[in-house]
This record gives sequence, C-alpha cells and structure tokens, in this order.
Amino acid sequence: MKYYSGLDVSLKETFVSIVDEKGKIVKEEVVVSESKAIAEYLLSQSKEYEAIGIESGQLSISMCKELRSFGLPVICVDARHMAAALSARINKNDKNDARGIAQMMRAGLYKEVLVKSDESCQVKVALGSRRQLMYCREQIMGTIRGLLKIYGIKLGKKSKIVIFSLKVQEAIKDLDKVSNTNSHCCGNWYKDSIEALVCSLEIIEESIKKLDKILSEKGKKDEDCKLLTTVPGVGIIVAMTYKATIDNPHRFETSDIVGAYMGLTPRQYASGEVNRHGSISKMGPVECRNMLYEAAHTILTVSKKKFKLKSWGIKLAKKKGVKKAVVALARKLAVIMHRMLVDKTEFYYQ
Repeated sequence: MKYYSGLDVSLKETFVSIVDEKGKIVKEEVVVSESKAIAEYLLSQSKEYEAIGIESGQLSISMCKELRSFGLPVICVDARHMAAALSARINKNDKNDARGIAQMMRAGLYKEVLVKSDESCQVKVALGSRRQLMYCREQIMGTIRGLLKIYGIKLGKKSKIVIFSLKVQEAIKDLDKVSNTNSHCCGNWYKDSIEALVCSLEIIEESIKKLDKILSEKGKKDEDCKLLTTVPGVGIIVAMTYKATIDNPHRFETSDIVGAYMGLTPRQYASGEVNRHGSISKMGPVECRNMLYEAAHTILTVSKKKFKLKSWGIKLAKKKGVKKAVVALARKLAVIMHRMLVDKTEFYYQ
C-alpha cells in the first residue's frame, strides 16, 4: 500500500501526519524540527512513501535536501497555493495543517517548488547581505541629514560616501562654533553622536565594497553571467541576481513563462461576460523583478546605442507612458535572458 505524509514545520517542533492511499490517518506525531529526527521517525514506521510534502519557507531548502539524503521522496510545495486549500478547514492548527498537506499530496493537488541549488543559495546570501547593507547605508545617511537639520545645516544633494563624510566633518566644525558661542548648547554631545554614525557608515561602505569584489570576481568566472552581461543595461549584479533566481533554466517549458514567474504580467479576472486585466501581479522574486526594472529603465534613458528592443520600448513609452513601457521592457528582458541561458548565446543587436 502507498503512503503519504505531510509535515507542518515550525521553528521548534514539526507535526507529522501519515495517511494511506485511501486517505485514512495511519500515524501522527510531534517531532523536533531537526532533519535527522524527522527522517528517523518516518523511516521507523516502515512505510513505502509515495510523497512527503513540506511547505516552502526559510527552513524548507535545507530540510528538503537533508531529508532527501535519507532516501525519502520529499516534495517542496507552494505555501501560498497550499494555504488556499487549507483555509477551507474551520480550525487552524498544526495538526490540521499537517493532515491537510498529507491529503493534498495523496490527491496530487499541489504545486511543486524548486529547491534551489547550493550555488544559487550562496549567491542569494551574498546578494541579500549586500542589499541589506545598502539599505542600512541609506538609512544612516538620512538620519545624519535629519539630525543636522535641527541646527539648520543642509548637506545638499546626494553624493558618494567620501564626499558625504567630508561635508559632515565641515558641518561638525560649524557645530563646534555654535557650542563655543552658546553655553547652553550640547555641541560636544551632538558631535560625538554624529561621528558615531559617520564611523558606522564608513564600516558599512567597506563591507559593501568587499561584497562587490567577491560578486564581481565570481561573476567574471561564470560563463552564464558573461552571456547575460552582453544585454544592454545588465551588469554583474543584475546578471547574478537573475541567474540565482532562475537557477535551472530548463525547468521552464517555454521562455514566455518566465515573465509571469517574475510577476511582470497583468492580473486577470474573467467570469462569465466579465474579463478584466489589471496591473502586474508582482508575484515571485521581488529582488530580480526590481533589477530587471532598473535594467529596462537604463535601456530607455541611458543607453545611447540604437537597436530594435530599445526602439520598441520608446515607441511604447510615447503611446502608453514611460512606466508601462519600462515594465513591458522588463518582461521582454526576462524572456530574452532566459532564452540566452538555454541556447548559450549572446545578446543580438538588431
């Protein structure tokens, strides 16, 4: 007899539910959220598992790989799709979720999610760290600007960190003058506070440069990234983000599907005589979608070379507006770049 299992994973504990091919619950247990403990429990039942379902999440990547190493047929399923099915139950708890996942695996009503390769995960960690550092840098710079405005000091337009630091140093000197003329002013405290922020800003900038160097060196050695950088507006960071997101280009039946995967296709609501198309779905990888948007914007506004794709984008911008043209061009880039990875060809200017 075939058996199916559903795993509802939380940080500390995992609820395991096992059902047979007729849907009857055979065994249920709460296990520590460790791959080895879960595998030992499942194997101890001596069942021929047809499929074991686990929802996509932060722990699912490592857990799927480790459970598969024990010879278990683990499938990572789309959490959003599974949540819609589980929402039909009146009571929401770990037991019911595990039961629901097991039953959905038995019925085959699930969407399998690709478990990213180790290489892809490593690149995504580096890119995620870089993105967070850049966010912190902008936050600190904004904080410094806001604090200096209390004394009426304006730093002007955005600039590089080196120039920004020099401007702040000049501003601190002005604060010293204010503190010397005003005995009630806490200029020294103010100075120490600003200098602490500037110091942390410089450390963050060094960390960003270090990550940029690592990513740049890795990207230059990667043949796929070299191909993708032949696309106008696409640099090493964009290329690596795209490749890490796609991971295995052959998992898509056609290149056109990639546009929808990136969340760059319009939503649709069709029922009876009603058929409406809305804005883009914005589902899928946010970081890669943003990168494609920036690359498309660069093609329309910065790139000086004339080619068919740019001409199409400019024509669409005149007709529909720049924002819609950039989104449409980003979708085309997603499709073209996927085809380049599959065929191993460079971007062809026409």
